Amino acid sequence: MTELSALADRVELLRTAQVLCIGDVMLDRFVYGSVDRVSPEAPIPVLFIERETAMLGGAGNVVRNLVALGAAPAFVSVVGDDAAGREVTRLVGAHGEIDPCMVVETGRQTTIKTRFFASHQQLLRADRESRLAVGDAIRDQLLARVDRLLAKAEVMVLSDYGKGVLSPVVAGELIRRAKALGKKVVVDPKGADYSIYAGATIVTPNRKELFEATGMAVDGDEAVIAAARHLIATCSLEAVLVTRSQDGMTLVTADGEAHHLPAEAREVFDVSGAGDTVVATLAAAIASGASLLEGALLANVAAGIVVGKVGTAVAYAEEVVAALHHDDLTAGESKIVPLAAAAEIVDRWRRKGLKVGFTNGCFDLLHPGHVAILTQAKAACDRLVVGLNSDASVQRLKGPTRPVQSEASRATVLSSLAPVDMVVIFGEDTPLRLIEGLRPDVLVKGADYTLDKVVGADLVQSWGGKVVLADLVDGQSTTNTIKRMNGH
Repeated sequence: MTELSALADRVELLRTAQVLCIGDVMLDRFVYGSVDRVSPEAPIPVLFIERETAMLGGAGNVVRNLVALGAAPAFVSVVGDDAAGREVTRLVGAHGEIDPCMVVETGRQTTIKTRFFASHQQLLRADRESRLAVGDAIRDQLLARVDRLLAKAEVMVLSDYGKGVLSPVVAGELIRRAKALGKKVVVDPKGADYSIYAGATIVTPNRKELFEATGMAVDGDEAVIAAARHLIATCSLEAVLVTRSQDGMTLVTADGEAHHLPAEAREVFDVSGAGDTVVATLAAAIASGASLLEGALLANVAAGIVVGKVGTAVAYAEEVVAALHHDDLTAGESKIVPLAAAAEIVDRWRRKGLKVGFTNGCFDLLHPGHVAILTQAKAACDRLVVGLNSDASVQRLKGPTRPVQSEASRATVLSSLAPVDMVVIFGEDTPLRLIEGLRPDVLVKGADYTLDKVVGADLVQSWGGKVVLADLVDGQSTTNTIKRMNGH
Protein backbone atom coordinates (compact mmCIF):
# COMPACT_ATOMS: atom_id res chain seq x y z
CA MET A 1 0.00 0.00 0.00
CA THR A 2 1.34 3.46 -0.91
CA GLU A 3 2.39 5.58 2.09
CA LEU A 4 0.06 8.57 2.33
CA SER A 5 2.88 11.05 3.02
CA ALA A 6 4.54 9.97 -0.25
CA LEU A 7 1.46 11.21 -2.13
CA ALA A 8 1.86 14.82 -0.95
CA ASP A 9 4.07 15.72 -3.92
CA ARG A 10 1.39 14.37 -6.24
CA VAL A 11 -1.12 16.96 -4.99
CA GLU A 12 0.94 19.69 -6.69
CA LEU A 13 0.57 17.78 -9.98
CA LEU A 14 -3.21 18.11 -9.74
CA ARG A 15 -2.71 21.68 -10.99
CA THR A 16 -1.77 20.21 -14.37
CA ALA A 17 -4.94 18.09 -14.53
CA GLN A 18 -7.07 18.56 -17.66
CA VAL A 19 -10.57 17.37 -16.74
CA LEU A 20 -13.84 17.74 -18.65
CA CYS A 21 -16.94 17.42 -16.46
CA ILE A 22 -20.40 16.79 -17.90
CA GLY A 23 -23.54 16.33 -15.82
CA ASP A 24 -26.51 17.72 -13.95
CA VAL A 25 -25.76 21.12 -12.45
CA MET A 26 -27.88 22.36 -9.54
CA LEU A 27 -28.28 25.51 -7.50
CA ASP A 28 -27.76 24.81 -3.81
CA ARG A 29 -29.42 27.46 -1.66
CA PHE A 30 -28.90 27.77 2.09
CA VAL A 31 -31.29 29.82 4.22
CA TYR A 32 -30.12 30.53 7.77
CA GLY A 33 -32.15 31.96 10.62
CA SER A 34 -33.40 31.48 14.13
CA VAL A 35 -36.46 29.83 15.65
CA ASP A 36 -37.99 31.21 18.82
CA ARG A 37 -41.64 30.27 18.45
CA VAL A 38 -44.08 27.74 17.00
CA SER A 39 -46.49 28.82 14.29
CA PRO A 40 -50.08 29.48 15.45
CA GLU A 41 -51.23 28.00 12.14
CA ALA A 42 -49.71 24.53 12.58
CA PRO A 43 -47.29 22.74 14.96
CA ILE A 44 -44.25 23.85 12.98
CA PRO A 45 -41.35 26.19 13.81
CA VAL A 46 -41.33 29.76 12.49
CA LEU A 47 -37.94 30.52 10.91
CA PHE A 48 -36.83 34.14 11.19
CA ILE A 49 -34.53 34.43 8.15
CA GLU A 50 -31.22 36.20 8.78
CA ARG A 51 -29.13 35.40 5.68
CA GLU A 52 -29.10 33.36 2.48
CA THR A 53 -26.28 31.95 0.37
CA ALA A 54 -26.12 30.04 -2.91
CA MET A 55 -23.51 27.81 -4.50
CA LEU A 56 -23.08 25.32 -7.29
CA GLY A 57 -24.39 21.83 -6.54
CA GLY A 58 -24.59 18.48 -8.29
CA ALA A 59 -22.07 18.33 -11.14
CA GLY A 60 -21.30 21.97 -10.26
CA ASN A 61 -19.93 20.79 -6.92
CA VAL A 62 -17.63 18.35 -8.73
CA VAL A 63 -16.26 21.32 -10.67
CA ARG A 64 -15.93 23.41 -7.48
CA ASN A 65 -13.85 20.59 -5.99
CA LEU A 66 -11.65 20.43 -9.09
CA VAL A 67 -10.99 24.18 -8.79
CA ALA A 68 -10.21 23.84 -5.06
CA LEU A 69 -7.59 21.21 -5.92
CA GLY A 70 -5.95 23.64 -8.34
CA ALA A 71 -7.24 22.17 -11.60
CA ALA A 72 -8.78 24.25 -14.43
CA PRO A 73 -11.72 22.11 -15.58
CA ALA A 74 -14.07 22.46 -18.51
CA PHE A 75 -17.75 22.11 -17.65
CA VAL A 76 -20.71 21.23 -19.86
CA SER A 77 -24.27 21.19 -18.50
CA VAL A 78 -27.83 22.29 -19.22
CA VAL A 79 -29.87 24.95 -17.42
CA GLY A 80 -33.32 26.40 -17.94
CA ASP A 81 -34.12 29.92 -19.12
CA ASP A 82 -35.08 30.90 -15.57
CA ALA A 83 -33.67 32.92 -12.67
CA ALA A 84 -31.98 29.85 -11.17
CA GLY A 85 -30.34 29.09 -14.52
CA ARG A 86 -28.98 32.62 -14.70
CA GLU A 87 -27.69 32.33 -11.13
CA VAL A 88 -25.94 29.04 -11.97
CA THR A 89 -24.35 30.64 -15.03
CA ARG A 90 -23.16 33.58 -12.91
CA LEU A 91 -21.68 31.27 -10.25
CA VAL A 92 -19.85 29.21 -12.88
CA GLY A 93 -18.53 32.42 -14.43
CA ALA A 94 -17.30 33.62 -11.04
CA HIS A 95 -14.68 30.84 -11.13
CA GLY A 96 -12.21 32.11 -13.71
CA GLU A 97 -10.51 28.71 -13.78
CA ILE A 98 -13.57 27.02 -15.31
CA ASP A 99 -14.08 26.81 -19.08
CA PRO A 100 -17.90 26.97 -19.02
CA CYS A 101 -20.37 25.65 -21.61
CA MET A 102 -23.86 26.12 -20.21
CA VAL A 103 -26.54 25.08 -22.73
CA VAL A 104 -29.89 26.80 -22.16
CA GLU A 105 -33.07 24.79 -22.76
CA THR A 106 -36.19 26.94 -23.06
CA GLY A 107 -38.91 25.95 -20.59
CA ARG A 108 -36.67 23.72 -18.48
CA GLN A 109 -36.73 24.03 -14.68
CA THR A 110 -33.19 24.47 -13.39
CA THR A 111 -32.75 22.23 -10.36
CA ILE A 112 -32.80 24.13 -7.05
CA LYS A 113 -32.26 22.53 -3.64
CA THR A 114 -33.06 24.91 -0.79
CA ARG A 115 -32.00 23.96 2.72
CA PHE A 116 -33.33 25.80 5.78
CA PHE A 117 -31.20 25.97 8.94
CA ALA A 118 -31.66 27.23 12.48
CA SER A 119 -28.83 27.05 15.02
CA HIS A 120 -26.88 24.88 12.56
CA GLN A 121 -29.71 22.32 12.54
CA GLN A 122 -31.30 21.60 9.17
CA LEU A 123 -35.08 22.00 9.40
CA LEU A 124 -36.20 21.28 5.85
CA ARG A 125 -35.06 20.78 2.27
CA ALA A 126 -37.26 21.97 -0.61
CA ASP A 127 -36.51 20.90 -4.21
CA ARG A 128 -37.55 22.19 -7.61
CA GLU A 129 -36.39 20.13 -10.57
CA SER A 130 -37.06 18.53 -13.92
CA ARG A 131 -36.07 14.91 -14.54
CA LEU A 132 -36.98 14.91 -18.23
CA ALA A 133 -34.22 14.02 -20.67
CA VAL A 134 -33.00 17.03 -22.63
CA GLY A 135 -34.52 17.48 -26.10
CA ASP A 136 -32.80 16.28 -29.27
CA ALA A 137 -31.61 19.75 -30.28
CA ILE A 138 -30.12 20.39 -26.84
CA ARG A 139 -28.51 16.94 -26.87
CA ASP A 140 -26.84 17.74 -30.20
CA GLN A 141 -25.57 21.07 -28.85
CA LEU A 142 -24.19 19.33 -25.77
CA LEU A 143 -22.37 16.69 -27.82
CA ALA A 144 -20.96 19.34 -30.17
CA ARG A 145 -19.53 21.29 -27.23
CA VAL A 146 -18.05 18.13 -25.74
CA ASP A 147 -16.34 17.36 -29.06
CA ARG A 148 -14.67 20.77 -28.94
CA LEU A 149 -13.40 20.28 -25.38
CA LEU A 150 -12.58 16.58 -25.25
CA ALA A 151 -9.40 16.73 -27.32
CA LYS A 152 -7.45 18.66 -24.66
CA ALA A 153 -8.84 16.75 -21.65
CA GLU A 154 -7.10 13.75 -20.13
CA VAL A 155 -10.16 12.55 -18.20
CA MET A 156 -13.89 12.94 -18.71
CA VAL A 157 -16.18 12.94 -15.66
CA LEU A 158 -19.86 12.03 -15.95
CA SER A 159 -21.70 13.35 -12.89
CA ASP A 160 -25.14 11.75 -13.17
CA TYR A 161 -27.83 13.00 -10.79
CA GLY A 162 -30.71 11.68 -12.88
CA LYS A 163 -31.97 15.15 -13.89
CA GLY A 164 -31.94 14.54 -17.65
CA VAL A 165 -28.56 15.67 -18.95
CA LEU A 166 -27.00 12.19 -19.01
CA SER A 167 -29.75 10.07 -20.54
CA PRO A 168 -28.67 6.49 -21.40
CA VAL A 169 -28.16 7.49 -25.03
CA VAL A 170 -26.09 10.56 -24.17
CA ALA A 171 -23.99 8.77 -21.53
CA GLY A 172 -23.23 5.91 -23.92
CA GLU A 173 -22.29 8.26 -26.74
CA LEU A 174 -20.03 10.36 -24.51
CA ILE A 175 -18.17 7.29 -23.26
CA ARG A 176 -17.78 5.99 -26.83
CA ARG A 177 -16.31 9.30 -28.03
CA ALA A 178 -13.95 9.57 -25.06
CA LYS A 179 -12.65 6.02 -25.46
CA ALA A 180 -12.14 6.57 -29.20
CA LEU A 181 -9.73 9.38 -28.30
CA GLY A 182 -7.99 7.30 -25.63
CA LYS A 183 -9.44 9.32 -22.74
CA LYS A 184 -10.25 7.88 -19.33
CA VAL A 185 -13.82 8.14 -18.04
CA VAL A 186 -14.84 8.51 -14.37
CA VAL A 187 -18.55 8.08 -13.63
CA ASP A 188 -20.55 9.07 -10.56
CA PRO A 189 -23.51 6.80 -11.37
CA LYS A 190 -27.27 7.01 -10.86
CA GLY A 191 -30.01 4.40 -11.08
CA ALA A 192 -29.80 0.62 -11.11
CA ASP A 193 -28.68 -0.06 -14.70
CA TYR A 194 -24.93 0.48 -14.99
CA SER A 195 -24.80 -1.06 -18.45
CA ILE A 196 -25.39 2.49 -19.72
CA TYR A 197 -21.85 3.26 -18.50
CA ALA A 198 -20.28 0.34 -20.38
CA GLY A 199 -16.69 1.06 -21.34
CA ALA A 200 -16.06 3.55 -18.53
CA THR A 201 -12.73 3.43 -16.75
CA ILE A 202 -14.18 3.54 -13.24
CA VAL A 203 -17.55 4.10 -11.51
CA THR A 204 -17.92 5.34 -7.92
CA PRO A 205 -21.13 3.98 -6.31
CA ASN A 206 -21.75 4.20 -2.60
CA ARG A 207 -22.72 1.06 -0.71
CA LYS A 208 -26.48 1.58 -1.20
CA GLU A 209 -26.04 2.27 -4.93
CA LEU A 210 -23.91 -0.85 -5.31
CA PHE A 211 -26.69 -2.93 -3.76
CA GLU A 212 -29.32 -1.35 -6.02
CA ALA A 213 -27.20 -1.96 -9.13
CA THR A 214 -26.38 -5.61 -8.35
CA GLY A 215 -29.03 -6.90 -5.93
CA MET A 216 -26.14 -8.55 -4.09
CA ALA A 217 -25.16 -8.36 -0.41
CA VAL A 218 -22.82 -5.46 0.46
CA ASP A 219 -22.49 -5.93 4.22
CA GLY A 220 -18.77 -6.78 4.46
CA ASP A 221 -15.43 -6.54 2.65
CA GLU A 222 -15.78 -9.78 0.73
CA ALA A 223 -19.41 -9.08 -0.19
CA VAL A 224 -18.50 -5.62 -1.51
CA ILE A 225 -15.66 -7.11 -3.58
CA ALA A 226 -17.95 -9.78 -5.04
CA ALA A 227 -20.62 -7.21 -5.97
CA ALA A 228 -18.02 -4.89 -7.53
CA ARG A 229 -16.56 -7.77 -9.57
CA HIS A 230 -20.05 -8.61 -10.77
CA LEU A 231 -20.48 -5.01 -11.98
CA ILE A 232 -17.13 -5.06 -13.75
CA ALA A 233 -17.97 -8.31 -15.54
CA THR A 234 -21.54 -7.47 -16.55
CA CYS A 235 -21.05 -3.78 -17.44
CA SER A 236 -17.63 -3.84 -19.15
CA LEU A 237 -15.93 -1.59 -16.59
CA GLU A 238 -12.23 -1.35 -15.80
CA ALA A 239 -12.71 -0.68 -12.08
CA VAL A 240 -15.18 0.14 -9.31
CA LEU A 241 -14.48 2.39 -6.33
CA VAL A 242 -17.10 1.79 -3.62
CA THR A 243 -17.54 4.52 -0.99
CA ARG A 244 -18.59 2.97 2.33
CA SER A 245 -19.01 5.84 4.82
CA GLN A 246 -17.40 4.90 8.14
CA ASP A 247 -15.86 1.78 6.54
CA GLY A 248 -13.80 3.82 4.09
CA MET A 249 -13.56 2.77 0.43
CA THR A 250 -12.92 -0.36 -1.58
CA LEU A 251 -11.18 -0.30 -4.98
CA VAL A 252 -11.69 -3.33 -7.22
CA THR A 253 -10.08 -3.58 -10.68
CA ALA A 254 -10.77 -5.78 -13.69
CA ASP A 255 -7.42 -7.56 -13.26
CA GLY A 256 -8.59 -8.95 -9.91
CA GLU A 257 -6.97 -6.53 -7.49
CA ALA A 258 -8.92 -5.33 -4.43
CA HIS A 259 -7.83 -2.68 -1.94
CA HIS A 260 -9.63 -1.58 1.24
CA LEU A 261 -8.92 2.00 2.31
CA PRO A 262 -9.89 2.85 5.91
CA ALA A 263 -11.94 6.00 6.54
CA GLU A 264 -9.78 9.12 6.96
CA ALA A 265 -12.35 11.40 8.62
CA ARG A 266 -11.47 12.66 12.10
CA GLU A 267 -14.98 13.95 12.80
CA VAL A 268 -18.12 13.83 10.67
CA PHE A 269 -20.50 16.80 10.43
CA ASP A 270 -22.11 16.34 7.00
CA VAL A 271 -21.62 13.65 4.35
CA SER A 272 -23.51 15.56 1.64
CA GLY A 273 -21.28 16.31 -1.33
CA ALA A 274 -18.55 13.88 -0.27
CA GLY A 275 -19.21 11.77 -3.38
CA ASP A 276 -18.55 14.83 -5.56
CA THR A 277 -15.22 15.32 -3.79
CA VAL A 278 -14.29 11.68 -4.39
CA VAL A 279 -15.07 11.91 -8.12
CA ALA A 280 -13.23 15.22 -8.55
CA THR A 281 -10.10 14.11 -6.69
CA LEU A 282 -9.98 10.73 -8.41
CA ALA A 283 -10.40 12.32 -11.85
CA ALA A 284 -7.79 15.02 -11.23
CA ALA A 285 -5.31 12.44 -9.92
CA ILE A 286 -5.78 10.14 -12.92
CA ALA A 287 -5.47 13.13 -15.30
CA SER A 288 -2.17 14.08 -13.64
CA GLY A 289 -0.74 10.60 -14.20
CA ALA A 290 -1.63 8.83 -10.95
CA SER A 291 -2.62 5.17 -10.83
CA LEU A 292 -6.16 4.21 -9.87
CA LEU A 293 -4.93 3.23 -6.41
CA GLU A 294 -3.09 6.52 -5.89
CA GLY A 295 -6.19 8.39 -7.06
CA ALA A 296 -8.39 6.41 -4.68
CA LEU A 297 -6.05 7.10 -1.75
CA LEU A 298 -6.10 10.85 -2.46
CA ALA A 299 -9.89 10.79 -2.91
CA ASN A 300 -10.28 9.02 0.42
CA VAL A 301 -8.23 11.69 2.20
CA ALA A 302 -10.14 14.52 0.49
CA ALA A 303 -13.48 12.95 1.43
CA GLY A 304 -12.33 12.72 5.05
CA ILE A 305 -11.75 16.48 5.02
CA VAL A 306 -15.10 17.35 3.42
CA VAL A 307 -17.28 15.36 5.81
CA GLY A 308 -15.86 17.52 8.61
CA LYS A 309 -17.56 20.52 7.00
CA VAL A 310 -21.22 21.47 6.58
CA GLY A 311 -23.06 21.63 3.25
CA THR A 312 -21.78 21.01 -0.25
CA ALA A 313 -18.18 21.74 0.73
CA VAL A 314 -14.85 21.24 -1.05
CA ALA A 315 -11.38 20.01 -0.10
CA TYR A 316 -8.55 22.42 -0.86
CA ALA A 317 -5.14 21.22 -2.06
CA GLU A 318 -3.47 22.71 1.04
CA GLU A 319 -5.84 20.76 3.30
CA VAL A 320 -5.12 17.51 1.45
CA VAL A 321 -1.35 18.01 1.78
CA ALA A 322 -1.68 18.72 5.51
CA ALA A 323 -3.84 15.61 6.02
CA LEU A 324 -1.36 13.47 4.07
CA HIS A 325 1.40 14.61 6.42
CA HIS A 326 -0.91 13.89 9.40
CA ASP A 327 -0.39 17.42 10.72
CA ASP A 328 -1.90 17.66 14.19
CA LEU A 329 -4.30 20.47 13.33
CA THR A 330 -8.07 20.80 13.59
CA ALA A 331 -9.60 18.54 10.90
CA GLY A 332 -6.19 18.31 9.22
CA GLU A 333 -6.02 21.86 7.85
CA SER A 334 -2.80 23.77 7.32
CA LYS A 335 -2.49 26.97 9.34
CA ILE A 336 -1.72 29.04 6.21
CA VAL A 337 -4.86 29.00 4.07
CA PRO A 338 -6.66 31.08 1.40
CA LEU A 339 -9.72 33.10 2.37
CA ALA A 340 -12.30 30.64 0.97
CA ALA A 341 -10.85 27.77 3.01
CA ALA A 342 -10.44 30.02 6.05
CA ALA A 343 -14.13 30.95 5.98
CA GLU A 344 -15.09 27.26 6.04
CA ILE A 345 -12.72 26.50 8.91
CA VAL A 346 -13.98 29.51 10.91
CA ASP A 347 -17.55 28.34 10.34
CA ARG A 348 -16.60 24.91 11.71
CA TRP A 349 -15.00 26.48 14.79
CA ARG A 350 -18.13 28.52 15.39
CA ARG A 351 -20.36 25.43 15.22
CA LYS A 352 -18.31 24.06 18.10
CA GLY A 353 -19.15 27.16 20.12
CA LEU A 354 -15.66 28.69 19.81
CA LYS A 355 -15.13 32.47 19.78
CA VAL A 356 -13.07 33.60 16.75
CA GLY A 357 -10.67 36.53 16.96
CA PHE A 358 -8.89 38.45 14.18
CA THR A 359 -5.90 40.74 13.99
CA ASN A 360 -3.72 41.81 11.11
CA GLY A 361 -0.40 43.36 10.20
CA CYS A 362 2.82 43.07 8.23
CA PHE A 363 4.71 41.13 10.97
CA ASP A 364 8.06 41.83 9.31
CA LEU A 365 10.93 40.79 11.63
CA LEU A 366 8.88 39.53 14.57
CA HIS A 367 9.70 41.24 17.86
CA PRO A 368 8.33 41.18 21.47
CA GLY A 369 5.73 43.81 20.59
CA HIS A 370 4.23 41.49 18.00
CA VAL A 371 4.23 38.61 20.46
CA ALA A 372 2.51 40.77 23.10
CA ILE A 373 -0.32 41.76 20.73
CA LEU A 374 -0.81 38.16 19.55
CA THR A 375 -0.84 36.88 23.12
CA GLN A 376 -3.43 39.49 24.17
CA ALA A 377 -5.48 38.75 21.06
CA LYS A 378 -5.56 35.03 21.80
CA ALA A 379 -6.57 35.74 25.40
CA ALA A 380 -9.70 37.46 24.07
CA CYS A 381 -10.85 34.49 21.94
CA ASP A 382 -10.68 30.71 21.48
CA ARG A 383 -9.24 30.72 17.95
CA LEU A 384 -7.09 33.50 16.50
CA VAL A 385 -6.87 34.30 12.77
CA VAL A 386 -4.06 36.59 11.62
CA GLY A 387 -4.43 38.56 8.39
CA LEU A 388 -0.95 39.01 6.87
CA ASN A 389 -0.14 41.73 4.34
CA SER A 390 1.34 40.37 1.12
CA ASP A 391 4.77 41.56 -0.06
CA ALA A 392 3.17 43.96 -2.56
CA SER A 393 0.87 45.55 0.02
CA VAL A 394 3.74 45.90 2.56
CA GLN A 395 5.79 47.70 -0.08
CA ARG A 396 2.95 50.12 -0.75
CA LEU A 397 2.49 50.77 2.96
CA LYS A 398 6.12 50.79 4.16
CA GLY A 399 8.19 51.73 1.12
CA PRO A 400 10.38 50.00 -1.50
CA THR A 401 12.87 48.53 1.01
CA ARG A 402 10.20 46.52 2.84
CA PRO A 403 9.39 43.82 3.67
CA VAL A 404 12.68 42.42 4.89
CA GLN A 405 11.21 38.91 4.82
CA SER A 406 8.98 37.45 2.10
CA GLU A 407 5.29 36.76 2.76
CA ALA A 408 6.02 33.02 2.70
CA SER A 409 8.70 33.42 5.39
CA ARG A 410 6.55 35.74 7.50
CA ALA A 411 3.56 33.38 7.25
CA THR A 412 5.68 30.37 8.22
CA VAL A 413 7.09 32.09 11.31
CA LEU A 414 3.66 33.42 12.36
CA SER A 415 2.01 30.02 11.96
CA SER A 416 4.60 28.45 14.26
CA LEU A 417 3.53 30.64 17.19
CA ALA A 418 1.25 29.06 19.79
CA PRO A 419 -1.34 31.90 19.92
CA VAL A 420 -1.87 31.79 16.13
CA ASP A 421 -4.42 29.29 14.82
CA MET A 422 -4.61 30.45 11.19
CA VAL A 423 -2.80 32.82 8.81
CA VAL A 424 -4.50 34.34 5.76
CA ILE A 425 -2.41 36.43 3.34
CA PHE A 426 -4.18 39.41 1.74
CA GLY A 427 -3.07 41.69 -1.06
CA GLU A 428 -5.23 44.75 -0.40
CA ASP A 429 -4.09 47.76 1.63
CA THR A 430 -6.65 46.97 4.35
CA PRO A 431 -8.04 43.67 5.72
CA LEU A 432 -11.67 44.73 5.14
CA ARG A 433 -12.37 41.89 2.66
CA LEU A 434 -11.02 39.34 5.15
CA ILE A 435 -13.11 40.75 7.98
CA GLU A 436 -16.25 40.67 5.81
CA GLY A 437 -15.51 37.08 4.76
CA LEU A 438 -14.61 35.71 8.21
CA ARG A 439 -17.03 37.74 10.40
CA PRO A 440 -14.86 37.49 13.55
CA ASP A 441 -16.36 37.78 17.01
CA VAL A 442 -13.38 39.81 18.27
CA LEU A 443 -11.22 42.32 16.35
CA VAL A 444 -7.85 43.16 17.92
CA LYS A 445 -5.48 46.06 17.11
CA GLY A 446 -2.71 47.82 19.01
CA ALA A 447 -3.54 50.63 21.42
CA ASP A 448 -1.77 53.12 19.11
CA TYR A 449 -5.10 53.04 17.21
CA THR A 450 -8.32 54.67 18.36
CA LEU A 451 -11.59 52.83 17.88
CA ASP A 452 -12.71 55.07 15.02
CA LYS A 453 -9.46 54.36 13.14
CA VAL A 454 -9.64 50.53 13.33
CA VAL A 455 -10.56 49.15 9.89
CA GLY A 456 -13.65 46.95 10.16
CA ALA A 457 -14.54 47.97 13.71
CA ASP A 458 -18.00 49.17 12.70
CA LEU A 459 -18.64 45.92 10.82
CA VAL A 460 -17.63 43.67 13.72
CA GLN A 461 -19.75 45.68 16.14
CA SER A 462 -22.71 45.55 13.72
CA TRP A 463 -22.96 41.76 14.10
CA GLY A 464 -22.48 41.84 17.86
CA GLY A 465 -18.70 41.44 18.02
CA LYS A 466 -16.29 43.50 20.06
CA VAL A 467 -13.08 45.45 19.38
CA VAL A 468 -10.06 45.07 21.67
CA LEU A 469 -7.16 47.55 21.73
CA ALA A 470 -4.09 45.64 22.93
CA ASP A 471 -1.34 47.21 25.07
CA LEU A 472 1.92 47.92 23.25
CA VAL A 473 5.51 47.22 24.32
CA ASP A 474 7.46 50.49 24.43
CA GLY A 475 10.17 50.92 21.81
CA GLN A 476 9.41 47.73 19.95
CA SER A 477 8.91 48.05 16.19
CA THR A 478 10.37 46.57 13.02
CA THR A 479 11.44 50.05 11.93
CA ASN A 480 13.48 50.50 15.13
CA THR A 481 14.99 47.04 14.71
CA ILE A 482 16.10 47.87 11.16
CA LYS A 483 17.61 51.19 12.36
CA ARG A 484 19.61 49.35 15.02
CA MET A 485 20.80 46.82 12.44
CA ASN A 486 22.00 49.69 10.26
CA GLY A 487 23.84 51.31 13.15
CA HIS A 488 21.44 54.21 13.65
